[in-house]
Amino acid sequence: MFYSRDIFYYTGTAQPSWFLVTPEEHLLFVRSGFDFAVTEVFIEKERMVGDRQFTSVVQKLKRTVSNGKIATELDLLPANQYKLWQYLLDEYEIVDASPAILAQRRMKDSSEMEKIKKACEAQEAGHRAVFDLLRPGTSELELAAGIENAHRLAGHEGVVFMRLPDFFMSRGPIGSGNNLSRFSGVIYSVTGVGLSPAVPVGPSKKRIEDGDLVIVDIPVQVEGYHADQTRTYCLGKAETEVRDLHQAMIEISDCVIGHAMPGIRCCDLFEVGMEKANECGVADAYLSFGKGRKSHMIGHGIGLECTEPPIISLNDQSFIQENDVLAVEMHMFRQSVGVVKIEDMFRVGSSQNEILTKTPRVLLEVTK
Repeated sequence: MFYSRDIFYYTGTAQPSWFLVTPEEHLLFVRSGFDFAVTEVFIEKERMVGDRQFTSVVQKLKRTVSNGKIATELDLLPANQYKLWQYLLDEYEIVDASPAILAQRRMKDSSEMEKIKKACEAQEAGHRAVFDLLRPGTSELELAAGIENAHRLAGHEGVVFMRLPDFFMSRGPIGSGNNLSRFSGVIYSVTGVGLSPAVPVGPSKKRIEDGDLVIVDIPVQVEGYHADQTRTYCLGKAETEVRDLHQAMIEISDCVIGHAMPGIRCCDLFEVGMEKANECGVADAYLSFGKGRKSHMIGHGIGLECTEPPIISLNDQSFIQENDVLAVEMHMFRQSVGVVKIEDMFRVGSSQNEILTKTPRVLLEVTK
């Protein structure tokens, strides 16, 4: 293994390293920062060496296992690195370890849950900041910076991990008014428009006006574990059509969370949301990007990365498991009304699910 999130999960350090695991033993090759790593790891200290050379890993492997399959994180390994590894490990077959790693990481223990709950508390601090910051004339950027500052002071480590090559975004999607109906292709959701074409997602310098809807979707990460929450705010009193659309969205979200029981397939859970949207009479607005386009995803696992398996989507055939930590997110877009969105985290129980996010699940009006 070479990816910091996986090495952190299995050893306790995120210092640059390779982690070699064979049927008989394991050894952590710390490429730099050994003095940090030796105080951080929970593996045996004698299973650590300070060594920058990948050839040392190869030599140790060949002394231990002469041939067979070598598994690594192929979803993250650059092609040029893969070619080098093929050359150095020509007697082995290189296969993908990521599905097995992610399956293990999906099962959160009590210490992981404690960190996730801390992240949810940090998220709540950002929500409270909105009520102090949101005023007519406040820019999206100023609002985002104030929320992010509250997150940081509450423990957010200032970085969000996504297991995707070339993924980029602002610290988190945020938008208001007409910007909400401008959907960037970078994130398959409500995005905000960003400050420039270089990063076309997140807050802009647009000034928020009375009556604007504002959507805040800024993830946080505390002690390695993420929280992801979205709320819709209105600067002033919301119109009846907005309230009705938001209420229908809450009913759909409640329905999906209520049906997210162990054994249901993710694609079937996605269909639960679609059926409820039809029942509520909002199928036109549910997950809409306008012009007939729709999102095909309403949720995801969360942990050491902000988005992890399973994915609650139209095509995911995997099953929800007890103790999964999931984020369910959905939006509504109707041209005559605007855009609203909700996202909450919960832990799947055997008979009842536990909501982890702290912020009230309502349309939030800022009127002072």
